[in-house]
Amino acid sequence: MISLDYKLNFQLEKADQIPQLHARVADRLYHLFTSNGGLYIKIGQAIGANAPLLPRPIQDKFARLFDAAPQIPYSAVLSVFRSEFEEAIASASVAQVHRARLKSGEWVAVKIQKPDVTKQIEWDLGAFRMVMWAFEHWMFDLPVYFAVDFINSHLRQELDFVQEAQNARVTAQFIAAEPRLAGKVHIPKVYPEYSTKKVLTAEWIDGVRLSDRAAIRTLMGENNEATIPSTSEHHPSVEGVRLKGGVKAIVQTMVELFSAQMFSWGWVHCDPHPGNIIIRPHPSNPRYPQLVLLDHGLYVRVKDAFRREYATLWRGLMAADWDTIESVTTRWGIGTPDLFASATLMRPVMYDRKGKTGNKSGNGNGEVKALNQYELSMQMKAKLKRFLLDTDKMPKELIFLGRNMRIVQGNNQALGSPVNRIKIIGYWASASLTTSSHLTWTERTREYWHYLVFRSVMLSIDLAFWTNQVHQWISRMLGKSSIGFEDELERTMRGIAKSTLGVDVAPGAFEG
Repeated sequence: MISLDYKLNFQLEKADQIPQLHARVADRLYHLFTSNGGLYIKIGQAIGANAPLLPRPIQDKFARLFDAAPQIPYSAVLSVFRSEFEEAIASASVAQVHRARLKSGEWVAVKIQKPDVTKQIEWDLGAFRMVMWAFEHWMFDLPVYFAVDFINSHLRQELDFVQEAQNARVTAQFIAAEPRLAGKVHIPKVYPEYSTKKVLTAEWIDGVRLSDRAAIRTLMGENNEATIPSTSEHHPSVEGVRLKGGVKAIVQTMVELFSAQMFSWGWVHCDPHPGNIIIRPHPSNPRYPQLVLLDHGLYVRVKDAFRREYATLWRGLMAADWDTIESVTTRWGIGTPDLFASATLMRPVMYDRKGKTGNKSGNGNGEVKALNQYELSMQMKAKLKRFLLDTDKMPKELIFLGRNMRIVQGNNQALGSPVNRIKIIGYWASASLTTSSHLTWTERTREYWHYLVFRSVMLSIDLAFWTNQVHQWISRMLGKSSIGFEDELERTMRGIAKSTLGVDVAPGAFEG
């Protein structure tokens, strides 16, 4: 029905009806994903993570999918638990993810897989494959089918809770070996003796989810507004607790954690949305916060060669080294380095063949002549096809790395942009190139030289960030509203999307 609607009504002579067409499709897709649940929600969330490239009605509708996973009856969950733990059922009270107590007295979180997911997965993935094929060959003529096998294989892994338990252990080992993160980040202990492919039992964590912004600000001692409820109302475990460091401390740790995953470990958690991050008082030093990372089902392992290329690309982006950027993007089959640079940094970038660069300012609206909806859509399709020039060369890992980057950016933005995310990621990328064990003495010396040059270039980004911070501080002192650094970048990115792709990006579309 959706495909036929587009095929019949996405026409030049019906250009004035295209907004209504997009709205109908958004409603139908949203109903399709939420009514089927399970893997359909995951596919919908994957689409939602790329919402800025989609028509405005789809952006608005799919933003709800991150909180719209349908609940299932107690009896259905109970049947799964009984089939996995027939002897332990007397001591558990379960729904989806629940709190339970072991015989030893320890409180645990019990994650129960919905009973129909395993039965449906192959049908769902087959339907996803057919839809992507239709999008590429019949409906939109866009190169999207190349990613299907990679996405399907990772979605299958996410339904294996034994694999999720192993992922959590690997991440915990990486964190313990990294002095900059050890102690600041915690991975809940998994109980393998009480876990199976469909049931995961892990340490219960009391704290405040990053998604609860008001409670986070109260916990970190930054909430001076009487209208915002205290943490004690919703989080009894942290009643009256005020931690040191402010929200900057926890966001700094979050950005460093995911930077380390990308550039040092090659082991990337691909679902860092704020509901999967809990902040609690550090068990050993209760005056300071500790970040707890949950939900380890979806990871991407990045090979060393790609990891170094990705780090080299980031260093090139930060230092405006367009020869390096063009070299890497060409090897990856990407035909528009400037568009890729903007999408990677989540920061507007201009690029020309003469090597001149700069941030594109303004909203960009004046750069596009008056086009109807059909012409704007065709313009966007042509530019996206130039972007995906050779999908055989494109590293499929970029799909999930891009998702991670966008959600981390949104987490920082949601808390007022307390840290310079771009600078932190850039530092980890550049520094990682100096620590490879495979470098010769000459290569290592050259990498250290590049790193020093990179540090000097960072002064301009620091200046822009601190200018914004001072402006925010002055505005607060004067009782005026202000926007954070990430908000300014998003506003300009929305202008770039409008001027270069003809895409009307909703406010907040880049948030996690």
